[in-house]
Amino acid sequence: MALRLAHYFVVGGLLSFTGFTSFAHAEPVTAAPQMTMYKDPYCGCCEGWAEHMKAAGFNVTVKVEEAMDTVKAKYGVGANLASCHTAVVDGYVIEGHVPAGAVKRLLAERPQATGLTAPGMPMGSPGMEMPGSQADTYDVLLFKGQMTKPFARYEGTQAL
Repeated sequence: MALRLAHYFVVGGLLSFTGFTSFAHAEPVTAAPQMTMYKDPYCGCCEGWAEHMKAAGFNVTVKVEEAMDTVKAKYGVGANLASCHTAVVDGYVIEGHVPAGAVKRLLAERPQATGLTAPGMPMGSPGMEMPGSQADTYDVLLFKGQMTKPFARYEGTQAL
């Protein structure tokens, strides 16, 4: 009996020494956010935006869609909010060339909203970079229905 008890103490001590008892304290493993991007078959800048998002740690699935107006209507993107592509990530809609930093902030803060938009196609925004061109200053808007509110301001890909 004493030998068996000593065995349990030795094994227990080794396990605690090697960290086997610290599973409860381990950091949770978080998977990269899964994003689906819908784009017109003839738009090239959308691929640049998808690459920007992938480089920022998102898993991006690209779906080519002839009827982008239908996609935008399905996800509640009005004409005044529209850009060239529409993406969906974790229940939010991302319209246009929204920088990855703004999307990460959206997912961290989780506001009650449909999503984010960078209306139009701001020069210098992710996917719209042109060597030798001046980057536009533009607002990323949080939207719900047709209501909008400034969420972030950028010059090119840099937050201001």
